[in-house]
Amino acid sequence: MQTDQPPSPVSPFAGLELLSSAVVLVDDELIVRYLNPGAENLFAASSRKIVGYSLRRLLGEPAGLANALNNVLRDNWSYTGHNLTVARPGMETLQLDCTVTPVDSVNARLLLEFRPMDAHLKVAREEQLAHQQQASRELIRNLAHEIKNPLGGIRGSAQLLERELDDPQLREYTQVIIAEVDRLQDLMNRLLTSHRMMQPSQLNPHDVLERVRRLILAEFPSVGVRRDYDTSLPYITGDREQLIQAILNIARNAAQALHGDGEIVLRTRAARQVTLAKRRFKLALQLQVIDNGPGIPDSIRDKIFYPLVSGRENGSGLGLSLAQSFIEQHQGAIEVESRPGRTCFTIFLPIARDLES
Repeated sequence: MQTDQPPSPVSPFAGLELLSSAVVLVDDELIVRYLNPGAENLFAASSRKIVGYSLRRLLGEPAGLANALNNVLRDNWSYTGHNLTVARPGMETLQLDCTVTPVDSVNARLLLEFRPMDAHLKVAREEQLAHQQQASRELIRNLAHEIKNPLGGIRGSAQLLERELDDPQLREYTQVIIAEVDRLQDLMNRLLTSHRMMQPSQLNPHDVLERVRRLILAEFPSVGVRRDYDTSLPYITGDREQLIQAILNIARNAAQALHGDGEIVLRTRAARQVTLAKRRFKLALQLQVIDNGPGIPDSIRDKIFYPLVSGRENGSGLGLSLAQSFIEQHQGAIEVESRPGRTCFTIFLPIARDLES
């Protein structure tokens, strides 16, 4: 005889897991009782290593925070602190806003909510750059269409003229015309390539990276390419060829910047509670291409994803623009940090079953 099973117990903090902000719960002794995924991601710390320990283990000792928490406990009122500096040995320094709220729970006494100070400014800046880059791509694409049409006529006319010329020296001029037209047509095709329809499938991101690695080693044999993979990551949904091309463009730029002497690191990690294309994803792939080259010149750092912008004398300025277009079609995002000796391109891709084509 079958009997109804009792429902599984629901965590008292289950609702906090859905919040995009970082939430920490502590008891009267300021012992951490809970971290939501947003807090784990922000502080690069796992609940297993933090829960049950003093809040100092997570935050260090930010100036003024201990007194503020004691006041909240004593007077049972809320507190909001701005420009809180969290500095921990070996970790990135964080500038945060912090809101502390008393809670009536058996397991916790205070709820601390943290937000990076520049988070809203970063989102606004990224949206503005995205709009500017989209406008640039639209302009370039329209120009490419207009330029591509007469190129066929020029090439055909040059071929007809070549047949009428008996002097081999004069034919050299028509061959130059044909060669340059072919070069321009190839450039126009590359400008228009990013708008083909995606062909998504389930794929292992490390298979994509291994393909990129082999191509880079074949083209730049003196450059070292090191793997730093999290092999526990699940499959993603994406267009294999587009992702290979996007990552290859970034890695090839890095190899060219190294001038045959340096190292590229291909790194993968899981990122939690990530906002991509104005959608919140519980889990995303963080893929990084890191090189120890001279860095991106300051004069083009804010424009490197624009079409036809290049830091190399003979560069077309299309590689990074195409890479960004491909990643955006995957509902992802690219970020870049650069200084002399370290340039890091970070690609975020959602880990989900369905992806719009």
